Parts: sequence; C-alpha cells; structure tokens
Amino acid sequence: MSALRRKLGDEYQVVSTSASGGGLPPPRSAPRGKRQRFVDKNGRCNVQHGNLGGETSRYLSDLFTTLVDLKWRWNLFIFILTYTVAWLFMASMWWVIAYMRGDLNKAHDDSYTPCVANVYNFPSAFLFFIETEATIGYGYRYITDKCPEGIILFLFQSILGSIVDAFLIGCMFIKMSQPKKRAETLMFSEHAAISMRDGKLTLMFRVGNLRNSHMVSAQIRCKLLKVGAPAGKFLPGTMPGCW
Repeated sequence: MSALRRKLGDEYQVVSTSASGGGLPPPRSAPRGKRQRFVDKNGRCNVQHGNLGGETSRYLSDLFTTLVDLKWRWNLFIFILTYTVAWLFMASMWWVIAYMRGDLNKAHDDSYTPCVANVYNFPSAFLFFIETEATIGYGYRYITDKCPEGIILFLFQSILGSIVDAFLIGCMFIKMSQPKKRAETLMFSEHAAISMRDGKLTLMFRVGNLRNSHMVSAQIRCKLLKVGAPAGKFLPGTMPGCW
C-alpha cells in the first residue's frame, strides 16, 4: 500500500469494499484548499510580523507614510472626518466670539457694530467660516475692525487651513500617483522551466508588458523556496536566473 501511495501520490486513497458497504467506496473527501502563495503576483510578500513591541507608536511616528499606505476607504474616511471636525471646531469658535460679545442679540440692530456682520446663530457662523475658508466671499458676512479677537482667530484659521490642506491633499496626491496597479499589466508565464543555459541548470520564466509604454530601469527579484537546502544557501546547480 505504501508503494502504491508513493506511485499515485497523496491525493489518492486506497479503498476496500466490504459486504456491509454494498461494494460502494466511501464518499470522497472535500478537495484541498488553494495553497497560499509566499509572494503574490503583484510582488507583495505574504509575511506578517508579530510580537513586535511598540508597533502603534512606530506607525504614528511617521503618520504621513502611514496614511499613504492605508486603503482607499480609510483614506477617504479620514479625509472627510478631518475636514468635518475642523470646520465644526472653527465655526464653533466664531459662534463663541459672537456669543461672548453679545452679537447674537443685536444682530439686527443697525446702530451696533458686531464682530462679524450678519452672524446671529451657529448656522450663520458655519456659513461664514466656509465662505472664508473656501475664499468664496459672498460679501454678506464679513469681519469688522471692532473685533481684535476675530482678527486673531482669522489668522489662526488661515494657518490651520493651509496646514490641513497641504497634509491631506498631499497625502491623496501621493497615493493616487503610486503605481501599485502597474503590476496588473505585467504578465508572467503560467509555468517555469528548468533548462540548461550557459552550461548550468537555470530556472526560467517569461515576463510580458501589456502596455506600449517602456519601463525604464526595470528590475526583477526572484525568491526560491527549496525544501532541504541549508538556510541562506542553494544546492549546486539550482541557482535561479531571470531573463
């Protein structure tokens, strides 16, 4: 039986019939799952690091690169959340200034000069911030010269808005410019071959580019997994080559 198993392989089983079974073989077991690849076709290695101390702090220390490496759904969520929180916070600051000065109760008094004209509730303060931040400037709401705290808040708003725009828009631009999907148009041969080349056994496969654009300074890295070979070494005659 062992000789037969070696001949047929592990996927085949030797079954015996019995009188009680009616001569029918037992049901075949479920097919084996697809073996997980060590290196995906896009070049990513399926290696996960575990039991490393301070992983979260290391990712947060380089927050910009961490955001670039996130998936698109998380990038869009952080993009929308950051702008929403910043807008609500700055609109609240304008509303607080109007509330502390009493502008909300005297908004319709023509003889009174408020900090921001025509701001008499939170929605109007929010609209004033959006008009200022987006440089729309409808002209209906504007800062007066009787409010030094409003001028200081306006300067802080301009600086904070520039920082947020540069950070998030730069992150989105770099993420869109990354050629991660470039590997989708690179075709590899389904099977590799081991043949003699320059007097040596060489592992060979084909790589094709579907696009008409040329690839400058293209490099291919190969990894060979061999059972029984010493760590970090190849057996004689098994050094892989790429063409």
